[in-house]
Amino acid sequence: MKLSRREFGIATAALLLSTKTFAQPAYPSRPVTLLVPQSPGGTNDVVGRILAEQLTQLSGQPFIVENRAGANGNLGTEYAARANGDGYTLLLTVSSTQAINPVLYRKVGFDPVQDFPPVASVGTVPNVLVVHPSFPAKTMAEFVKVARESNPPIQFGSAGNGSLNHLLGAMLTQRAGIPLQHIPYRGVSQAMTDVMGGQIPMAFASLPSCIEFVRSGKLRALGVSSAKRSPALPDVEAIGEVVPGYEGELWVGLFAIKGTPAPVIQKLAELVEKATSSPDALKKLEGVGVERIQGGPDKLAAMLKADIARWTPIVKESGAIVD
Repeated sequence: MKLSRREFGIATAALLLSTKTFAQPAYPSRPVTLLVPQSPGGTNDVVGRILAEQLTQLSGQPFIVENRAGANGNLGTEYAARANGDGYTLLLTVSSTQAINPVLYRKVGFDPVQDFPPVASVGTVPNVLVVHPSFPAKTMAEFVKVARESNPPIQFGSAGNGSLNHLLGAMLTQRAGIPLQHIPYRGVSQAMTDVMGGQIPMAFASLPSCIEFVRSGKLRALGVSSAKRSPALPDVEAIGEVVPGYEGELWVGLFAIKGTPAPVIQKLAELVEKATSSPDALKKLEGVGVERIQGGPDKLAAMLKADIARWTPIVKESGAIVD
């Protein structure tokens, strides 16, 4: 059958397109950047390096952690939002940056939903209500009683106004009906130092940042912010066991950049599931107090939606706002 010049051109174009499609290398074909918008040594950074190691082994391509800290995660997240959506720059971030910052800050420079297609949930990290070892309460029930009778209100330290540590205290005030006085610091490590030194009686701190101090007896843990007890501290109550409706934990999730092809996102989700299922990764995550969450894009999207709904009214009621 003889083709017309137009038909011949269409057939040739289709053949070239097909050849180009099949010739594209499998993802990933070069190094991938895991952009972490928090400082080295923090919870997200530790999780990122565990994940990057496993993804590198699985894919045969380097997954490299790049820290871009500042403005409580906003600077690195805004930088990520401007990256190419090709799967070679990814955002590994925490719930507080994605769900709290857009309400807390007047301008954040990114849209947590529109700019970052969800890939996979990685793990959850509870915060811990820690007190000085001399504090008169040894259980959450005793703490609530002491706090209700305290005059002036008990002071608690946090990583700063509007931080997750701050809002966990605000939530405790709301749910338990107890007065607490917030003392903002320039980081949770400074707050914990003052608790250990007896300058303030209590603080909320992420489990990885305080677990060694709890184990050594320098701090006493009264409760964890997760819905259930943490396997890393099984004898410490969940605050919700005593204060109904209290729940708020940090999660770590992997996001792609807007425009990333759906097949790449699916491949990444599969890689993350395998990476976080390995015995080596599970052991390392458990060692720093991170509980693995299995779930792809839909799971992570639902978690983000739920946290935005949870924290928005608490931020507004607390009055915290950052320019």
